Amino acid sequence: MRAFILLLCLSVGCLAQRPKPCTSPSLFSGSFSVSSQREQLMVYARYSYDALRQRVFVKESGSFKNQTFHISAILLYREGVMYQFSYRNRTCIKRPLSVDFQPLEVPKNASLMGQVVLGASSGPGQGVLVNSWAGEVWMGPAKAKYMSTVTVSGCIPLSNLFYTDQIGWLLTSFFNGVVGLVDPAQFIPPTFCKEAKLEMQEPVHFYNLFDNNV
Repeated sequence: MRAFILLLCLSVGCLAQRPKPCTSPSLFSGSFSVSSQREQLMVYARYSYDALRQRVFVKESGSFKNQTFHISAILLYREGVMYQFSYRNRTCIKRPLSVDFQPLEVPKNASLMGQVVLGASSGPGQGVLVNSWAGEVWMGPAKAKYMSTVTVSGCIPLSNLFYTDQIGWLLTSFFNGVVGLVDPAQFIPPTFCKEAKLEMQEPVHFYNLFDNNV
């Protein structure tokens, strides 16, 4: 009887510790890099993320289709507007933002691939415990396969690997993350954007940010 109770307790403990999909902090700042398989895309960016007010700021530099670019953008999902601008040229494009806000999270229907230690587990501070998840999600007009890796503690994003037939593999790596907003003023469009008129173009998503440099 005692053995049965012990076995039952161990079973319940294992079930309780099974990782579940999680949501990243509502306020977050940091950097990320992006590279793609077919489009020859290389990006380095700093970003601020505010899930409470559904807004994102990104400042990117990189190359796309053998052309270099420098982009700053503010995506205001509640207002349905994106500002894409250049401080250097003092130019600004205002475009409709017709896609829904996507929080930094592991989708609820994701499947757990495994739990591993990045780095080393032989001593304190030598590694970090992470969960890897996989599944499918709509990404622009196509459905994408993905694998997402986040920290067990805090659900901090580390990497996202996506695949679609249209673009092939797309790898995003996150680093230098800070919980909170380092500079909330980044969400305020520059003064020279006040004169920008809304341009009715193709709906904005992550990829066509690189096709419309200002």
